[in-house]
Amino acid sequence: MHTPWRPGSVDVLFLCAMAERGWRVFRTAILTVVLAILLALGVARAASSAPATGSIVFSAHPEGTGAAQLFRVDSASTGLAQITTGSLPATAPAFSPDGKHLVFVRLGSGIFRVDLDGTGLHRLTSGKRDNHPAWSPDGRRIAFLRPVRKEWRVYMMPSSGGRQIRLPDAPPAGKPTWTANGKSLYVPAAGDLVRIDARTGKILKFYGLALDVQTGQTATVSPNGSKVAFIGPRISTGPPDCGEGPCPQYGLYLANLRKPHRQRRIVNDTGPAGWSPNGASIVFVSRGALVLRVVATGATTSIAVSTHVAAGDTAPAWQPG
Repeated sequence: MHTPWRPGSVDVLFLCAMAERGWRVFRTAILTVVLAILLALGVARAASSAPATGSIVFSAHPEGTGAAQLFRVDSASTGLAQITTGSLPATAPAFSPDGKHLVFVRLGSGIFRVDLDGTGLHRLTSGKRDNHPAWSPDGRRIAFLRPVRKEWRVYMMPSSGGRQIRLPDAPPAGKPTWTANGKSLYVPAAGDLVRIDARTGKILKFYGLALDVQTGQTATVSPNGSKVAFIGPRISTGPPDCGEGPCPQYGLYLANLRKPHRQRRIVNDTGPAGWSPNGASIVFVSRGALVLRVVATGATTSIAVSTHVAAGDTAPAWQPG
């Protein structure tokens, strides 16, 4: 005859032991997953805030006098060297994607291309007021600004020079910044930041940022398209040295491209900012020297440029890694 099962003390202990063992396995698995997630987040955060290396190219007055020329210095504050010479100012540098070449503006002469060591100088345009060149991510094109009547318009040309084409649907705009995929450009326009098609100039998106129409024209967007740095006005202080009131004063701002923008002023009375290749830091000119600032923490490092005086009219360029 079959005897029904009845839980005895041994069975109860066995079931309890199995339950406890199962809970330990489950708890270990959960802890393993949590630790893996925390580790991944830590690695990602460390990578995003790690100092970028490479050269920084900027415009400066040699020995503090004369026309500004291009200089380079390592982000570790070593290897200071002059790149260009001449009687006309050199400004608005931008790197090629491979970091071996530069494109820049020779004020009153046009846009030029040069190797990082100063060799291979080559004129690309002859527009005396052409400005703010930007190299495409694939290295094939250069976007730049050219005045048409009283407005700055976006143009495109091959990176080796040649035919210069105006983007027909682009609005009057400021400094262009390429998107990572090379299909579109960010440009300041009409007091906002907009994204336009890189072939037609058609407006693809308004971001709803309040940019100063004049000073915001040098706005730059981070490599991952998450933040924008721009110059904007601030409340004036000091004596009434401009007529009946204080002179206008400005500051460097950071804002998120995604809403809410969380616009914040990070430093007063400085020039436009360039971005490190990993987007973790910015570089700008303050009091004749270069300043590197980590976006996440606000930590700053000053790079002295010897007896040269860095010019803050355009953003320095950070060599791609």
